Amino acid sequence: MLRVGLTGGIGAGKSTVARCFAALGAVVVDADVLAREVVAPGTAGWHAVVECFGPGVLTPDGELDRPALGRLVFTDPAARRDLNAVVHPLVAARREELVAAAPVDAVVVEDVPLLVETGMAPRFPLVVVVHADVTERVRRLVEDRGMSEGDARARVGAQAGDDERLAAADVVLDNPRRAAGSPDPLPAAVEDLWRDRLVPFERNLRERRVAAPRPRGGIRAQQQRVARLVARVAHAAGVGDRAVEPVDAAVLRGAPVEDVVELQLTVPSTADVARLEEVLAAAGFPRVVGEGDGALHGSADPGSPARLHVRVAGSPDRR
Repeated sequence: MLRVGLTGGIGAGKSTVARCFAALGAVVVDADVLAREVVAPGTAGWHAVVECFGPGVLTPDGELDRPALGRLVFTDPAARRDLNAVVHPLVAARREELVAAAPVDAVVVEDVPLLVETGMAPRFPLVVVVHADVTERVRRLVEDRGMSEGDARARVGAQAGDDERLAAADVVLDNPRRAAGSPDPLPAAVEDLWRDRLVPFERNLRERRVAAPRPRGGIRAQQQRVARLVARVAHAAGVGDRAVEPVDAAVLRGAPVEDVVELQLTVPSTADVARLEEVLAAAGFPRVVGEGDGALHGSADPGSPARLHVRVAGSPDRR
C-alpha cells in the first residue's frame, strides 16, 4: 500500500485532482468529508463544537452553521485553534480506520487541506500539491463559490503560504487560469503521475524494491528534496531531524549534486537497526543489504532516488 498526501490552497483545484485519482482506481480519503462526518448532529464532535462556540453556530434544525462557523474561525486564529483541537483528532482516528480497510496493493490518496499547516507532510511517502497563485484562487472563490473578496482573502490567508506548501511537495500539479474553452490540464497530468510514478512506487513498496536513479534536478530542487527526505525518515524513525543527515553535506552548500541523495540515520544500537527495518520500508525505504553493524535502505519512489545508511552511533562506518 502507498499512502499519498494530497493538498493545495483553497480554490487551487484539489477536489478535481482527487476525483481524477478516484477514477483511476485510488482509494481517496477526503478529510473534508470526514470533518463533516465527525461533527454530524448528536456526535461527540458536534457536542464539543457547541460547547466550545455556543448555540450560535447552529442552524434552526440543529446542524452546524458552517458559513457562520467559517467566518468566525477564519478571522480569529484562537478560535481556529480551538476548532482544530476538537475536529483534527476525530478526523485522524476515522482516517486511520479507512486506510486500514484498504486493499494491501492500494494507492491511498489522503485529501488533506491543512496537511502542511498541521505538520503532516513527513508522514507520507509522497506529497502532491495542487498549485494556483493567490490571485487566481481568490477569483475562483468569488466567481465560482459566491464569496465576497474579503472572505475569500481571509480564507486564503488562514492557510499556509505558497512557498511553504511548495517546499513540502514531492510533486506539484499546476492549475493556472485557462482561456475560455481550453481543456483542463489536470486529468492528463494526474494520469501521467499515476502511471509513471504512483503505480510503480506502490509496487516497489509492496515488493520491497528500490527504484533506479533518475536524472538530477537543479540545486534548489535538490536542497528541498533533501529536506523532505530528512523529515520523512526522522518522522518514521521517531527521532529528531538531527539524527538524519546528508552523507555529503556539500549537497546543501550548493556543490554539484549527485543523482541519488545519500542520507545517514544514526541509531543507538544494532537492535534499533533491526527494529526500524519494517518501519522504514513502510515509509518508502525498503532494506537493501546489511552494512557492518547497520543496514542500507533505498527509496522505492521512482521519482526520488535515495540511499539511506542506518548506522550505529560510534561505529567505524558512521560518517
